Amino acid sequence: MIPEPIQEYLRQQHVPFLRHWHPRAVTAQELAQALHITGYRVAKSVIVLADEQLWICLTPAVESLDLDKVQEALGAREVRLATEDDFAKRFPDCELGAEPPFGHLYGLPVLMDESLGVAEDLLLRAGSHEEALEVSVEDFIALESPQMADVIYERPGGRHMAHHDMHP
Repeated sequence: MIPEPIQEYLRQQHVPFLRHWHPRAVTAQELAQALHITGYRVAKSVIVLADEQLWICLTPAVESLDLDKVQEALGAREVRLATEDDFAKRFPDCELGAEPPFGHLYGLPVLMDESLGVAEDLLLRAGSHEEALEVSVEDFIALESPQMADVIYERPGGRHMAHHDMHP
C-alpha cells in the first residue's frame, strides 16, 4: 500500500498519478517483470551519501549507478552508497528498499540520470513492494526539480538507447 503522505503530497501538488498493484517485488527489475514492462520505464531510487549529505539518485532499473560520475556531477569530495541505518529514519512510512524519489517530501535533493528524461512516463517505487506509481516525466521534473546528469555505467560499446526502448 502506498503511504498516505505520498498520495497526499502528489494530490496537493496537482500531480496526476496511476497506481499499479503487482506481486511482491523487492528489486526494481522484479518490479518491471511483475508489470511486464521494460526496465527502462522503471526508475529506481538509490540513496547515496555525498560529503555526508544524503541524496536520492534516480536511474533506470536496468542500469547501475556509477559513484564516480555521481561524485563528479555533485562536485563532492566523497560519495558512497548509504546504508539503511543512514536513511531509514528519513522514510518512516516506507518499506525499506522501496524509497520513493520524492525528495521535497522527505527533505532530500534528487539527482536523476539524464536517460530518464526521454521517457514519457516513469514507474516509481512509492514506499511499497506491492504497489508502484506512474507519473509523467514532465510532472516529476516540475515537482522535484532534480539535478540531471549522466550517472550510470557505460555499457560496452557505449550507451545507445533509442526512444522506442522506453516503452513496453
